[in-house]
Amino acid sequence: MSSKIDKTIQRQQQKIAEGQFYEAHQQLRVIAARYVKTSNWDAATDILFRGAQSLLQAGQGGSGGDLCIFLLEVFHKSETKPDAGSKGKLLSLLRAFPKNEPTRKKFVNEMVGWSAKWGEYPAGDPEIHHVAGTLYAEDLEPYDAERHLILGTKDSPEALAGLEYSWYTSDDSHTAPLYAARGTLPYLLAGNLRAANKYFLLFTSYLSKQPSLGTQEVSTKSSDMRVYPSLPLLNFLGLLLLAVERGDPSLFRQLKSHYASHLKDVNWGEALDTIGEMYFGIKIPRQGNPMFDMLGSMFSGGMGGGASKAKKPPVAGLD
Repeated sequence: MSSKIDKTIQRQQQKIAEGQFYEAHQQLRVIAARYVKTSNWDAATDILFRGAQSLLQAGQGGSGGDLCIFLLEVFHKSETKPDAGSKGKLLSLLRAFPKNEPTRKKFVNEMVGWSAKWGEYPAGDPEIHHVAGTLYAEDLEPYDAERHLILGTKDSPEALAGLEYSWYTSDDSHTAPLYAARGTLPYLLAGNLRAANKYFLLFTSYLSKQPSLGTQEVSTKSSDMRVYPSLPLLNFLGLLLLAVERGDPSLFRQLKSHYASHLKDVNWGEALDTIGEMYFGIKIPRQGNPMFDMLGSMFSGGMGGGASKAKKPPVAGLD
């Protein structure tokens, strides 16, 4: 059977090499469908994976993407779980998509849905989110990048910090807190304090490259902190992370009260109310699911005026 599949794929690869993309695509679909009908999942997977790979490498994003979606249908029918083998195939295909191919976004969403259904992560597999988010960042699609990197791996905060800092450099210097918040608050809302801390540390370390932003080092017995006299909201975010670590409701209330005059200029209210409930037990009356509402708002550019207006700059430092 393996020899038969190899010969089938080689014939279609030859057609692709000759530019007969439509014919190869259609024949690959028909052959794969026959194997699906007999529940020969391995054969269908091999045909679709190698066929999609050949088409994508030939720059045929639409045809290759169609076979990628078909492959995920096979994974659903065969109840294939996200493991090194299945994810490895899908991620290699994702990386092979031509830049700006519209089908890629559908493939990403289908991958996330598949991994959520058959895997252990209700929001989708973190590795899939990380790879998708990094690719979106490289293609200067920051909102999609944010949405996936927030749900990614331990490496995602570094990629997100690089993206947000590069984005920030095309904006006014005083908007730094808006970009710092675009990672810090969503990570907290996602329940990932470690990632929030890592993101904030990396973003502010990039920010130290800006000579015009004066800083002061403040040290206590338990922590060190860099204070920005000209950026009170950035200081608020750093203190918020410290407050979350301690879990003291009175400290959280004092922090919000102290910075109230600055917080009125940004639309962080619902996010902070949710953080207050999640980490400090401060109940808020609500309808629906505010965490997802807030994440949706942030990812659509709602973290503050400056970020939604900024131009998309070259993304650096994501390697």
